[in-house]
Amino acid sequence: MRIIPRLDIKNNFVIKGINLEGLRKVGDPNELGIKYYHQKADEIIFMDSVASYYGRNNLFEIIKKCTKDIFVPITVGGGLRSISDISQALNSGADKVALNSAAVKNPRFISEASKTFGSSTIILSIETKKNKDNEWEIFTGTGREPSGILLKNWINQIQEYGCGEIFITSIDQEGTQTGFDLNLLDYLDTLNIKVPIIFSGGCGNLEDIKKIKFKLKDDAIAVASVLHYEKLKIGDIKKEISNE
Repeated sequence: MRIIPRLDIKNNFVIKGINLEGLRKVGDPNELGIKYYHQKADEIIFMDSVASYYGRNNLFEIIKKCTKDIFVPITVGGGLRSISDISQALNSGADKVALNSAAVKNPRFISEASKTFGSSTIILSIETKKNKDNEWEIFTGTGREPSGILLKNWINQIQEYGCGEIFITSIDQEGTQTGFDLNLLDYLDTLNIKVPIIFSGGCGNLEDIKKIKFKLKDDAIAVASVLHYEKLKIGDIKKEISNE
């Protein structure tokens, strides 16, 4: 299982909230990126947390700076809405891009991006929680806007359009440090997912890792709060994973 620090960024600061709300500053993206690289992160995800809301992405200069000192795969997400945006992200030093709002508005954008840059470059970022009908629904705009699209339908569609990986976040658990969303993870097992998964939202301690490590042994988890607040180090998580 890969361990991937997630750095949510607003106005050049790494921020963290609960349920994708109530954001507070926790550090400098370059300093934290280097720190997690030296802790042996397998990859690092940089997400502009307000890009979709304001219609722009501010991460390109940050990525240019970070990639001078970080030598693991880097994913950039937030506000990428055109082939030109993706090209700019990759030219800044990113290895992959994460799409959400733009893909929901125009699913054919996934296919266009995959054909242009290769499916292994295109990650679909999914933010989900249960709606009033008790169905898992897709949200956009950093978890703010319900799309009306059900997770099970979206999973099928994005794979047909050629995404290479799925980065899925439980909105209800995100930032809570109370454990991963096991109901969501069990639900994913019922779907026909053929690409790697990055599972995110709720990691609080090593017990939480223990509960999911066998289900995700060939996939990845994204972690944020436990690293930012130094409750765990990446080495602690990797040690737990290696204990059979």
